[in-house]
Amino acid sequence: MREVAIVGIGCTKFGEMWDKSFRDLFIEAGLMALADARVSGAQIEALYGGNMSSGIFLEQEHVGALIADYSGLTANNVPSTRVEAACASGGLALRSGVIAVASGYHDVVISAGIEKMTDVGAEKAMDALAAAADREWEAAVGATFPGLYAMMARAHMHEFGTTREQLAQVAVKNHYNGSMNPRAQFRNRITIETVVNSPLVADPLRLFDCSPITDGAAAVVLVPAARAKEFTDTPIYIKAAAQASDSISLHDRRSLTSIDATTVAADRAFKMTKLQRSKIDVAEVHDCFTIAEIMAIEDLGFFEKGAGGPATIAGETAIGGKIPINPSGGLKACGHPVGATGVKQAVEIVEQLRGDAGKRQVDGAEVGLTHNVGGTGGTVVVHILAR
Repeated sequence: MREVAIVGIGCTKFGEMWDKSFRDLFIEAGLMALADARVSGAQIEALYGGNMSSGIFLEQEHVGALIADYSGLTANNVPSTRVEAACASGGLALRSGVIAVASGYHDVVISAGIEKMTDVGAEKAMDALAAAADREWEAAVGATFPGLYAMMARAHMHEFGTTREQLAQVAVKNHYNGSMNPRAQFRNRITIETVVNSPLVADPLRLFDCSPITDGAAAVVLVPAARAKEFTDTPIYIKAAAQASDSISLHDRRSLTSIDATTVAADRAFKMTKLQRSKIDVAEVHDCFTIAEIMAIEDLGFFEKGAGGPATIAGETAIGGKIPINPSGGLKACGHPVGATGVKQAVEIVEQLRGDAGKRQVDGAEVGLTHNVGGTGGTVVVHILAR
């Protein structure tokens, strides 16, 4: 197996992009990635595009062909594949591209992710997101996506003493980080009081505990590490690309306070790299709800179980802390266009490792991690990247 490098990145602004179509967004991100890698479309050998629910959001299926068509890749009949794993679609598209290059099957590959979510009303968007859970045994009987994570939050609070203020601090930190990210959907700084006084969504989760409905796209260019310097002076090497699955329904899980697929995927990734957790300088984790970040930093092994909330309040996950988490602003502030999120996470880590993250730069970052979750934990993808 060959080592793989990222040599180009591109990411649109995230938000309610009323003036841009689905096609506009993926073309914008793809062109930025190609320009960054100094490659032409004629050099691309395959494309993997993460997308969760274009059928519901746009009434458009066959997205792989659509992307190839409007990106100009059909001139060379480049194979283009849609990858779907709910909110982990982007992370899985990245892993699919890594496997294609590592295996020797292709040399120059684009992994991308996109979602256009705001062209439908909130009710239809929530119905689409509910499809990431078990439609028959959860969504059909009234379990919403916020409701499922609210159950996790209540269980975590009961078992470990996690507080309402600790949950809120996740949002406060990520909004602070997002205020320094020109791509972020929300660039406003907030307080704990802002979060705890926002409208109730599903007890104990309030509006500011929840990631938003978002449009956006992101893309990276992958090549064999041995060829990386042909394209850029600052390649970033993918040391691990690990995936784990679990039951799609929350009620079939071993625990409400852990996502076992996160633990397993992380263990597999660290085994591939032979690195200790302490070597990770920065991480982008899946904070679709504030409780999700607290559980993630515990399940990834950065903190003991139950210590994620206190660590967040103490500033250990802030930029400049023990392990900076979500310097992009995370899903909470940067936004969560579900098919794009996993690739956006990789774009952020590449910028951090290159030293190009501006005001949100983590000093001396050399090794970074991305963590992307599908549904309530039915799919988890973890990547480890290094300078």
